Amino acid sequence: MFEKRFYYLLKIQYLGYRFHGWQKQPDVKTIHLMIDRTLKYILGETRFKTLGAGRTDAMVSANEAALELFIYNESIMDFDEFLKLFNHNLPQDIRALSIKEVDKDFNVIQDSKIKEYHYVFSEGQKNHPFCAPILTTILEPLDVDLMKKGAKLFQGSHNFKTYCYKATDKGEYLRTIDSSEIFSNTIYRANFFPEKSYVFKIKGKGFMRNQIRLMFGCLIKLGRGEVTLDYIRATLKEDSTEVMDYIAPASGLILHSINFE
Repeated sequence: MFEKRFYYLLKIQYLGYRFHGWQKQPDVKTIHLMIDRTLKYILGETRFKTLGAGRTDAMVSANEAALELFIYNESIMDFDEFLKLFNHNLPQDIRALSIKEVDKDFNVIQDSKIKEYHYVFSEGQKNHPFCAPILTTILEPLDVDLMKKGAKLFQGSHNFKTYCYKATDKGEYLRTIDSSEIFSNTIYRANFFPEKSYVFKIKGKGFMRNQIRLMFGCLIKLGRGEVTLDYIRATLKEDSTEVMDYIAPASGLILHSINFE
């Protein structure tokens, strides 16, 4: 029997703090598990499949993430009604933002996309516990002005092997970062937030496993005075054999936006 497939691009957002990342795993709660469980409930007997645009680690959040939804033999007739029903049944820390139909040639994994990540942090003091899900607290004072200079060094095309978790000699580590900067945080606000906090904003097409957390780990070491700007420059050279030994905590990292070209 011939099956007709319908293709949809779903945008979602989630607070990752209580989840073990995106990918389904045995015996733990993940974003993909909760998405599929909710879809199974609202779609009933209709056969479907979902594919995420990328994996996020445990405790990493997303302001805008994407997945492709394949539905067999039945189409979604009313997008507004679908989103309403989907959100009504999703856990409170996951929200569907939008849905649109795409054609069979669209591939959520392989199609070119620009991702913007934010890493939210503060330094020099202990913060209110409510900050923990989206803001990393670095207790020691950091030289943030020096970190701002360090962040800009990542911009452009470089060898990022130093900043790939468990890198091998067979990987492709030449990557291009479109922008990499540290700003004062005016995006994420709450009355229990510290008076001063910062956002490391980074934008590019392809990021490797733990790359941004390893890059920010290096910037923390720079802010503490443990490494120099010249050290960062050296790690980005083609012949670098340096391995970054400090990975920043996951809970400050947010996938801010994902745009398909």
